[in-house]
Amino acid sequence: MPSSTSSSSRRESAERLTAADRPGVAQPVPVRPVPARPWGPIALFALALFIVLLGAWEWRMRALGLEAGDLNDDGSSWAEQRRRIDAGDVKVAIVGDSRILFDTDLDRFEALTGARPVQLALPGTNARPFLQDLARDRNFHGLAIVGIAERSYFREEAGLMANALDVYRHEAPSRRSGFVLQRALEQRLAFLDDAYRFSTLVHRLDPGLRPDAASPLDDVWKVRSSGADRQSWMWPRIERDARLRGHARYVWMRPPPANRRGPVPPELIARTQSATREAVAAIRARGGDVVFVRPPSTGPLHVAEQKRLPRTIGWDPLLAAAGVHGIHFDDYASMRGLDLPEWSHLSRRCATVYTDAYVRELVKASDRLTLRADAPAALGPGDCEAQIP
Repeated sequence: MPSSTSSSSRRESAERLTAADRPGVAQPVPVRPVPARPWGPIALFALALFIVLLGAWEWRMRALGLEAGDLNDDGSSWAEQRRRIDAGDVKVAIVGDSRILFDTDLDRFEALTGARPVQLALPGTNARPFLQDLARDRNFHGLAIVGIAERSYFREEAGLMANALDVYRHEAPSRRSGFVLQRALEQRLAFLDDAYRFSTLVHRLDPGLRPDAASPLDDVWKVRSSGADRQSWMWPRIERDARLRGHARYVWMRPPPANRRGPVPPELIARTQSATREAVAAIRARGGDVVFVRPPSTGPLHVAEQKRLPRTIGWDPLLAAAGVHGIHFDDYASMRGLDLPEWSHLSRRCATVYTDAYVRELVKASDRLTLRADAPAALGPGDCEAQIP
């Protein structure tokens, strides 16, 4: 019969002593033997499983319309283009919001003028701080094209990608190297699209029915594709998918934040005019020039934009105050009647037609550009008939 003393001794020996129980004695490091297993075949099986799952996910994303070479656009990609101005003589730079970004075909621009613009427009972002940045940069003395939408340009805050200038000025080497690696992978894999990350898709499963909770339906989903030089165009699926097209329209028509409802305050209009006038004067003082462009919008969105800031209060006085030429789509038959599937951005084919039209007016407005002698023939609205209802 076991004694109580031996039982107590076994319990104590089973307890692990801590460093506090043994002052002055180092805590022993536990050692656990690694069991003998076929680690090589296990590793090969894990690798094969990873490849199969990766391939399945890539196949699924491509089935949804994603493509390899559709590059994510963030502060690092913008900074890469911005540094082109630091590196040499840039003839044309574009600043603005998503409309001038989506609606400018850089290849068509270059075919017409021989100059390929540096694309610095940013989605959901006010062009004014970036125009001011060009005005302060002594390396820039070319033509600045400022594309504006009234709701974006006439506001206080910079907007969605306000940090782009900070990335350009202070980009860490780790971020830069990560960008280079990501760019190389995006050329080969479609599933790396930020808008279709697994975590993003899971978030969208929330129906948004909880009171006072942000709904994923209120977020901007994927609406564009991007390539080299930040050349951007409407994601083709928006043109053919009624559900995604309807969601984009819903997002554009959401009520704006409380501080941007109703007419634009006169004092904000005055500050915008003053800041624009100073930036234009600084660029012209170095021999450069500035032209404003108002790309198309349509439907209820265009009605809402004009209601908040009519052209006679926003666009026309802005041009007069800054002393600049402006190209407004409403003034040209060649820029009207184009296909805007979600009311705010042109289809890819129509973006080429619109670029052709506004560049031909641009060369009349500024002596910084001329049409090439071998420029392609002019396009018209009939070259991009509406592809969707």
